[in-house]
Amino acid sequence: MGRPKSTRPYHHGELREALVATGRRLLEEKGIRGFTLRECARRALVSHAAPAHHFASLDDLLAEIAVRGYQELTAAMETELRRATDAPAARLVAQGVGYMAFAAANPVLFQLMFSREANRFESQALAAAAKGAHDLQVAAVASLIPRASADVKQGMVDFAWASVHGFITLVLEGQIGEGDTPRALKSRGVSMLAAMVETVLRAGGEP
Repeated sequence: MGRPKSTRPYHHGELREALVATGRRLLEEKGIRGFTLRECARRALVSHAAPAHHFASLDDLLAEIAVRGYQELTAAMETELRRATDAPAARLVAQGVGYMAFAAANPVLFQLMFSREANRFESQALAAAAKGAHDLQVAAVASLIPRASADVKQGMVDFAWASVHGFITLVLEGQIGEGDTPRALKSRGVSMLAAMVETVLRAGGEP
């Protein structure tokens, strides 16, 4: 018996987007461990060999999903920046709020982006997308402590990122805020960000 053909014809390029969208839904449902190209193909209504036309391996598809994640993370941070005042401290807090909001809304995707699996993805697009989010942190810290040395600025970029990422990771793992209302949890996050900004200011010698 011959292999059943797809019940949904795709034009060139459409299948790639369909696989990314299907893969993201599968990732959210099954997690990284339950993610397979064969299941993505089945859900996209194409043969199990069809994904190979766009993604040479499972890692390639996961890398593309992670790229989209970093792009959305950067966009979330930029959205909060547009709502903030021009004060450097307010802007650093705002982009931290955007970072945490994205993670809270997309916990499984967020996990993929920073997972050990992502470390093995060899993708220039992924590296560039990740750099976009990191560059926002670099610019915000530089604006907050403009007279600090390069070493201090780099240290405070690391500290600011670790603070935001660590807080929301602990929230997602249920170690912080269990039983809190969303409003109370956001208030705790903003308080943490304010304390982080104060530390950056002191380290940079700013009043």
